[in-house]
Amino acid sequence: MGSMPFDGSLQLGWLASLIAAHSPGEVAEAIVGLARERPGCQAACVLWRLRDRADCQSVPPAAIDAMDWPWLELAAGSEAPQWHADRHRVAVRLCGLPEPALLVLRLQPACANDRFLDDLATPLRLAGQHLRRALEWIELQHSHRQLERSENLQRALFAISDLAGSEHDMPAMLRGIHAIVSTLMYAENFFIVLYDAERDTIRFLYFVDVEDPVPPGEGRDLPLSAIEHTLTWYVMRDGKARMGDAEELRSQVPGPVTLIGQDSHDWLGVPMLRDGRPGGALVVQSYKTEIGYTDSDLALLEFVGSHILIALERKQGKEDLEQRVQLRTAQLAEANRGLQLEVMERQRAEHLQTALFRLAELATARIDRGEFYRRVHAVVAELLNAENFYIALLSDDGRQLLFPYVVDAVKRPPDSRPLGRGLSEYVLRLGAPLRADNAAIEELERAGEIAPGRMGSPAKCWLGVPLIVGDEVIGLVTVQSYSEAVSYGPSDQELLSFVATQIASSLTRRRAAEALQRAYEQLEHRVEERTLALRKEIIERERVQDQLKHQVMHDPLTGLPNRSYLRDRIDRVLTSVRPEPRQCCALLYLDVDRFKIINDSLGHLAGDEVLKEVATRLSGCVRHPDLVARLSGDEFAILLESVDQAADANAVAQRVMDALAAPMPVGGKELQVTASVGIAIGDGHYLTADEVLRDADIALYRAKELGRKRYQLFDETLAKNVVDVLTLEGELRAAVKLGQFEPYFQPICRLGDAVVVGYEALIRWNHPQRGVLAPGDFLKIAEDCGLIETIDWCMFELSCERLRTHDRADTFMTINVSALHLRHADFDERLIRLLERTGLPPSRLVVEVTEGALLDNPERVRATLERLRSAGIGAALDDFGTGYSSLSYLHSLPLRILKIDRAFVHELDKGANTSSTTVVAAVLALARALDIDVVAEGIETEIQYAALQAMGCDMGQGYWIGRPAPITRWLASGSAGV
Repeated sequence: MGSMPFDGSLQLGWLASLIAAHSPGEVAEAIVGLARERPGCQAACVLWRLRDRADCQSVPPAAIDAMDWPWLELAAGSEAPQWHADRHRVAVRLCGLPEPALLVLRLQPACANDRFLDDLATPLRLAGQHLRRALEWIELQHSHRQLERSENLQRALFAISDLAGSEHDMPAMLRGIHAIVSTLMYAENFFIVLYDAERDTIRFLYFVDVEDPVPPGEGRDLPLSAIEHTLTWYVMRDGKARMGDAEELRSQVPGPVTLIGQDSHDWLGVPMLRDGRPGGALVVQSYKTEIGYTDSDLALLEFVGSHILIALERKQGKEDLEQRVQLRTAQLAEANRGLQLEVMERQRAEHLQTALFRLAELATARIDRGEFYRRVHAVVAELLNAENFYIALLSDDGRQLLFPYVVDAVKRPPDSRPLGRGLSEYVLRLGAPLRADNAAIEELERAGEIAPGRMGSPAKCWLGVPLIVGDEVIGLVTVQSYSEAVSYGPSDQELLSFVATQIASSLTRRRAAEALQRAYEQLEHRVEERTLALRKEIIERERVQDQLKHQVMHDPLTGLPNRSYLRDRIDRVLTSVRPEPRQCCALLYLDVDRFKIINDSLGHLAGDEVLKEVATRLSGCVRHPDLVARLSGDEFAILLESVDQAADANAVAQRVMDALAAPMPVGGKELQVTASVGIAIGDGHYLTADEVLRDADIALYRAKELGRKRYQLFDETLAKNVVDVLTLEGELRAAVKLGQFEPYFQPICRLGDAVVVGYEALIRWNHPQRGVLAPGDFLKIAEDCGLIETIDWCMFELSCERLRTHDRADTFMTINVSALHLRHADFDERLIRLLERTGLPPSRLVVEVTEGALLDNPERVRATLERLRSAGIGAALDDFGTGYSSLSYLHSLPLRILKIDRAFVHELDKGANTSSTTVVAAVLALARALDIDVVAEGIETEIQYAALQAMGCDMGQGYWIGRPAPITRWLASGSAGV
């Protein structure tokens, strides 16, 4: 801002008024007065507090147009004067700190230039400095008041916190809170109300009001609805503070306002919040028109409210805790008294229990009756005064009262007396305890319950308890006192009643024990007599058992040990040889050859004679301790308990063979009996007798396979063969389920042009581990285990399906049919159904049968083949010339093909003049005469092929023509590999 020399135009009066001004308003009036005195100035005003448009101060007061604020804010941030867009008004910044202050001038158009401002530059700079100091002083005063207010608030909060932790009771604490709030604002009329959200109730915890001294509810809980639509209700409902007079307050609530008590001039209420939710309210109000509340009072009371709520809850919690502690302390004291009584009662019960245990022990103690009663007295004396004590019992007939034990300082009663009408008899009649002093005894005398004059000594106090067993009174136990200093109370009666129960029980048990002892003595006498009789019975029973054991373990026919005896004996021998690696035993398993023929031809009686003679001869072949046993039927066994080597067992086997070889006269005839023997050497690797018997049986089976009348020693090869057979059986069954069988086709060709006209279907097994297996590797086992027919039918169906699918329609196929199939009457029907199922024409199928199959049942076979021919299925006779070779078969059977056996074909290599050549020529001539096709089997050389072709043989098959292979092998050409 430009300046001009300070000249006489600045009057001394203005400087004096500026210096006298202290407040910003006074300084602003001096500046405005200076500006207005200048010619050309139409209006002037000073503005400050521009940051808050609502609180902006101006001298003189003036309304600021909203459109002027951008211009004024620009001037507040600039040191240069800022002209308004109308060029009549200008804003000059007087100072920038502590807050901007502006002088706004409206000038006449002729004076609206910078020269006017230059003339005021120096006084305005001086006035601006004075205005800045005035504003800083006002800011400092405001900060001081704020600091003083904060200190007062902090002291109030500390005081509230101290009240919450003090020992004052709740009323004193509330009065202290009232006094603290009074230091912060006018609070002559002040109340605190608490709100319970769970129960929806309120309680005026503290209430002081000069106009309405009685609080609502008089300190009791009220439903919140009781103050509905009151100012306090609105504050607690929405959690918002309210302040003002009646009209202002009505404008601050959304509904009607209900007054309770006198209306106030100014009212201030704030919520006490807990986690953002109202927990009560603080209210101050003024009935004086000169006293009201400000926004700072509202903010202060809001801030103090939450702390007061916390303090009240802490105090209330502390008081509740103290009340619970006092209540719990009283409960614990009461429980302690109960425990002390319980401890005393338990000690008393333990003492009584100990006494009862001791009395129970006396029931079985080995002591006489006198000692028993003395110990009972000692136990009772530990529980109560028993200087004068007696036990009385009724006699067995119930007419006498017996006194087996009496201790009395004055007078001892007799050992027994007839029943009378004394105190003891009264207790026995009553069946209940009696505790009586002299007065009570005299009353009983007057009532006639007991006889006058007393039968015993004159006791001062008498206590008797009946001894009861079940429902029967057997006596009583009594204590009495002759001194006034000793008396018996209810507790003594209770104790003696417990003791009497145990005494009665102990007496009963002792009586029972004595009776039992007498019974034992009588029983021992009877037992001794019975023992002598039992010894005789035991001796006889042992003899019978030995006889039965011999019968069970021996064969009734031969008298030899049986299989059970042998198994037991083998187990014992194995147990003894197992620890000794070099020690062995041997088992000879023997079977009489062709014994069934002897039974069938001579009868069972003759068979029994043979078996007994065999048993006798076998027994003569062994020495002690070796064992001969009959296992079943014609099976025998010899156990050699100790052998050094296998040769020893072989020697015994040979001795057996020699012994049986001697003629055996039976039924008027001399029989030559032979046997087959299997030998197993028992060593440490055998665990059970069954394992030894199994291996000996395997060796016996092998001896029979080799032709009987011999012995065979078991070795690992035999075991492996047996295991292989079992394994192969299982694999065969799996192969049937998994479809591992496949037909291979060997071509049959015309020898003249080598064209394939048919095939023979041969089975192969695609074994998962061993590869392709030929029939010789498994068919025998399949026959033995009964799978052959199932496998054949699988092959029949597969062969028909493959031929129909993969080969031309003018070829035929032969399948091998065993005698087993021909024994079934429905074989032909089943085969025809198979062809229908697979779709193969019957004319393309030929069944091959052997001469052996014809011998089984010729008529049935012929009928079956006739039915097959009627259906279009041909028949072939396989291996012709090696069997029965009856010409009647050729004449009577419906044959389509005759197959010459390979044995004759092989001989053709030797020349033209062999017997085989003659046989082949004869067969060919016979077949031509019967109109039967001929196939020569087993052609393996060119010479054989040429010889058969020269002899006029139509068809042939063999390795030289083609080996068996899957059907796809023959699809490439219609001729074999000749």
